[in-house]
Amino acid sequence: MRNFDSLSVREILALAISLEEEDERVYADFAEGLRDNFAASAAVFDGMRDEESGHRRRLIELYRQRFGEHIPLIRRHDVKGFVQRKPTWLVRPLGLDVVRKQASTMEVESRQFYEKAAARTQDAGVRQLLDDLAQEERSHEDRAEKLTADKLQPDVKREEDEARRRLFVLQIVQPGLAGLMDGSVSTLAPVFAAALATHKSWDAFLVGLAASLGAGISMGFAEALSDDGSLTGRGHPWFRGLICGAMTSLGGIGHTLPFLIKDFRAAMVAAIVVVLVELGVISWIRHRYMDTPPLSAALQVGLGGVLVFLTGVLIGSS
Repeated sequence: MRNFDSLSVREILALAISLEEEDERVYADFAEGLRDNFAASAAVFDGMRDEESGHRRRLIELYRQRFGEHIPLIRRHDVKGFVQRKPTWLVRPLGLDVVRKQASTMEVESRQFYEKAAARTQDAGVRQLLDDLAQEERSHEDRAEKLTADKLQPDVKREEDEARRRLFVLQIVQPGLAGLMDGSVSTLAPVFAAALATHKSWDAFLVGLAASLGAGISMGFAEALSDDGSLTGRGHPWFRGLICGAMTSLGGIGHTLPFLIKDFRAAMVAAIVVVLVELGVISWIRHRYMDTPPLSAALQVGLGGVLVFLTGVLIGSS
């Protein structure tokens, strides 16, 4: 790996050509990854890709004038000081915020590279081009905003926001809600059955902890193995499984923690209050993200919770 200060003008130009080619391909990947769900934003990155292509052509033309046809292959990882970028194909499905953040980082890095490169060369023509490219990279963000304004009219912006919301619901809310409901409702019976059968807070806590963690592991694997997300658009299976499993465990542990209170009656009262809060939160999430009417959401969640709770009470009291 070489230090940047050791590069010749010829090598600096070759590196600049390589960087512009890489940025052009990255923007093309961004556009392709966003095209299905965010067509207008994909058009923005198509425009940015065209700009990088123009930069590369200008650099190649100058290189040919100064040094001939052969351009040595010098990549960013051959020179110290560059930020390591995560390959685009590893971050699918692409999110708008992630893409825009990475694009902003790319622009800043390119500008700094051209400013430093221009300061090192004494060739007037090369320095002029590098200065020009540094200035263009400095204003790249402004041009990107202009492209966004041109491509993302208010109605299109609303459509993309709605598409982003649908993906959020599909990839985050649905597996999380499924886990939270399962953990909050399914663990009611064993926790309260153990509590009423033993009248010992610690025993109820151990049963609840075991039931919560076991349910979380089971639900997590079930969600991860349900489909790979390639056709449904539900996202990476193991990410969904992690969300579902974590929320399942959280749903069960919520009304298990009160049994750390040594006084059994106080623990029971606290646990019942937590259960009511959990069912209320689940009902609100179903109404907020799943478009379920408030009364219908409350009845669906509440009825299931009450039935499971009564099952635990009857078994524990027998």
